[in-house]
Amino acid sequence: MTEELEIDALLEREPRNIESLVRKGELREAVGDDRAAHAFFKAALGAAAAAQPLPISMRSAIERAQAGIGRGRAYFERHLESSLSEAGFPPEKRPPRFQESLDLMLGRKQTTLELQQPTSYYFPGLPQRRYYERSELAWAGEIEAAADAIREELLAYLARAGDHFSPYIVSDPSRPRTDVHGLLDNPDWSTLYIWEKGGRVAALAEDFSRTLNAVEQLDLPHISVRAPSILFSRLAAGARIPPHHGVMNARLICHLPLIVPPGCGFRVAGATRQWREGELLVFDDTVQHEAWNDGSSNRIILIFDVWRPEIEAEERRAITALFQAVDNYSR
Repeated sequence: MTEELEIDALLEREPRNIESLVRKGELREAVGDDRAAHAFFKAALGAAAAAQPLPISMRSAIERAQAGIGRGRAYFERHLESSLSEAGFPPEKRPPRFQESLDLMLGRKQTTLELQQPTSYYFPGLPQRRYYERSELAWAGEIEAAADAIREELLAYLARAGDHFSPYIVSDPSRPRTDVHGLLDNPDWSTLYIWEKGGRVAALAEDFSRTLNAVEQLDLPHISVRAPSILFSRLAAGARIPPHHGVMNARLICHLPLIVPPGCGFRVAGATRQWREGELLVFDDTVQHEAWNDGSSNRIILIFDVWRPEIEAEERRAITALFQAVDNYSR
């Protein structure tokens, strides 16, 4: 542990020190923390790519990082195959599109993505769309009808409890420190979760009972600790969220705007739309998107996710089983 503490201190000063990143990965792998090990090995290779040309003395560290990533992939693949079979999805009983998504996830197959570029999980065969129109969604009117009540709960909570929003992207000491669009630990883009990591945030359930009751009636994806998320998202005056992609295309992201000053905007793959208070906006967040607030006060919207309507029930069960296995993975 002393060695790891020394490496942590060095990485705090030099976050792109290749040898230290590799050694940190090896130490994490030695205790079975393959998620962290992979992150540090990958960060070492990224630092090496950015530092070209490298001295010959770095060759051993790079080869160790590559070997570590290979070992981690093998451990992880065996775990997923075993877990999916136990969940009722052995190889011969998997929905075809789901099997293709697993092959893509594990690097067994390659595909050319168009608009959708998920950072974690790609489910094939879905339409390439930016937005879904409110008229296509039978439930849109119901959630829009609850907008005033949701806004009332939010304003009452803020008046009573004060500001408990926290930055949307928070640094994690167990992972390499990498800034994300300048928003790491930045309160300009902040959130208040009322459903997170697989369930209601108990301390806020009473304050937001009408909000939760309205959203929980929808077709939410209950995927391990990953989804759904239900949160209020605040973008400060003058703040911008640079173009980025979401993690998985099996769901859609829903915005219910509650407080929108003039000067705010939202763009998905070049198609710009304006938030309108109380009017639902639904999009595929694995398509590149960005947001801005050029107004003089905060913008606050309610965000939640729903299943993509094109994904069938058996496919949903398989995806849920897959991510249950992913999130349970630990040696």
